[in-house]
Amino acid sequence: MKRLKKILGTSFKVVMFITATILWSIFVYTIGGEWLYFIPLIAGDVLFWETISWQFWKKKKKKAKKKKSEARSWIDAIGFAVIAATILRTFLIEAYTIPTSSMEKSMLIGDFLFVSKTAYGPRVPMTPIAFPLVHHTMPVVGGKSYSESVKLPYHRMKGFGTIERNDCVVFNYPAETLGRPIDKKENYVKRCVGIPGDMIELIAGQLMVNDAPQEEPEGMKKQWGYNISTKGTGLNLDRLYKKYDITEGGYGRNRNEYNLTLTNEGRDALKTFPNVTTIKKHTKEPDVYAEYIFPHDENFKWNADNYGPITIPAAGTTIKLTTENLSIYKDILKRYEGEEMGDNKKFNNIESIISDKGSCDYEFKMNYYWMMGDNRHNSADSRFWGFVPENHIVGKALFVWMSWDTRGTGLNKIRWNRLFRSVK
Repeated sequence: MKRLKKILGTSFKVVMFITATILWSIFVYTIGGEWLYFIPLIAGDVLFWETISWQFWKKKKKKAKKKKSEARSWIDAIGFAVIAATILRTFLIEAYTIPTSSMEKSMLIGDFLFVSKTAYGPRVPMTPIAFPLVHHTMPVVGGKSYSESVKLPYHRMKGFGTIERNDCVVFNYPAETLGRPIDKKENYVKRCVGIPGDMIELIAGQLMVNDAPQEEPEGMKKQWGYNISTKGTGLNLDRLYKKYDITEGGYGRNRNEYNLTLTNEGRDALKTFPNVTTIKKHTKEPDVYAEYIFPHDENFKWNADNYGPITIPAAGTTIKLTTENLSIYKDILKRYEGEEMGDNKKFNNIESIISDKGSCDYEFKMNYYWMMGDNRHNSADSRFWGFVPENHIVGKALFVWMSWDTRGTGLNKIRWNRLFRSVK
């Protein structure tokens, strides 16, 4: 009988805790006091796990207390650790790995970053029912790690600041077509070169922001592709790769022609080589249409080196939409401007107004951003898939806590000079 009463008592406590948590969450959401969401975690530890001594200021009574079993202690500790780590990862800081070379040399393949969720404000999970500490796919067994039975609207808690030009930002890939929820889309990291309201243009590879050359932060290292011609013995590529940290490119049509991706420092160094005759940047000609470039409309004869001008939408601003510029904004009108994905009623209505009146004034509801990689000739970025909506922003890249070079051996696999380096 005592055991039954204990089980019923525990069950009642769990039910009451869950009910109170739900009611508390509704209350916090109503008053806008987002950081109060953490109170149930403390209450849960007091009631169930007792991982932390919340009454440390009181003198301990000598009354004998029934000791937990070893198994119960492990279960409580693991349960609390998983919940605490999930909250830490969701609302404070998350680890992220650089998988591609789109940000070289600012960030390298094998860099492990810490990303701040508080820099711009943590985004409340839109798909809250999910396997803890996993992004979108279950480890080992595969398949979705989340359930879409509960979906929450986009809401961002208060942060320490807003996105500024040249911040390195982690975001969910907006052009993903796999049908995953926004917060479960693949994570990307790029440099934010344009904020809401900015006008972006590329002229022969030079990025212009509001009609002025991009102001590059100290420590930023862009890379470009170059055609290099030599005479005589040519270049010792193995030595060149190591000395100037060249990771992309190789021979061209013969032993005296090379296609190398270089930083400005590497380019200037090669210019001093007596056997180097020409160094020419890969730059596409203006007014040459590339179908893979956003907005994928032949009326805009843009390419990766000659692009725009294009204005980044800002919340609350109004734009006159016409048949000429509608292709630039159609994706965000269909997918992010207050409509459920796949519901095109708003866009169809705008098309009808333009057809009847020639134009349609539209006020944007959300802020958007323009992201580009520092490795300009090897980066799939906003030039290819357009604007990044604010509800896709994950956080700000803070610093590299580990950097792993797959080309190294032994302890040389670790790039020691990059450990704990802040992201510029």
